[in-house]
Amino acid sequence: MSSLVQGFSKSLAMTVLSEIGDKTFFAAAILAMRHPRRLVLSGCLASLVMTILSAVVGWAAPNLISRKWTHHITTVLFLVFGLWSLWDGFREDGEAEELAEVEAKLDADWKANTGTVKEGNKADDELKKERRPFLTQFFSPIFLKAFSITFFGEWGDKSQLATIGLAAEENPFAVV
Repeated sequence: MSSLVQGFSKSLAMTVLSEIGDKTFFAAAILAMRHPRRLVLSGCLASLVMTILSAVVGWAAPNLISRKWTHHITTVLFLVFGLWSLWDGFREDGEAEELAEVEAKLDADWKANTGTVKEGNKADDELKKERRPFLTQFFSPIFLKAFSITFFGEWGDKSQLATIGLAAEENPFAVV
């Protein structure tokens, strides 16, 4: 039971420290300002399947590499990511640069979507709903946007690599 608590507490601390000010943090905040928060939150939470995939990779890593080497690799990775985070914290433009990048991308998407809005009647709306792709008939475009931005934004991110390392050391269920 203590390995569950230890894995959970390490994972929680790592997530809180690494995700505050991350590009996906800003993207979710900006999307929530512009769209219904419930859809944005559900899209971001659904993208946490990335955490499950990372934990599975971390769980499998000690089976492919010896436990000793896994421990040394994760120790070095945590040290490197800690120094990387400190470096980003001391730089003045780190968060502002990521925020500006995310805002520019979302502004471009926003202008592209609002510039093509046409006046239409209810019959046109129903026709558009029938022609929508299969997945968007069940999921809102806002949900899919929040999901894809968060999912692909986390791909190869510090937190994903740290989750892999943490799941190799601790109980993967506790890390998830």
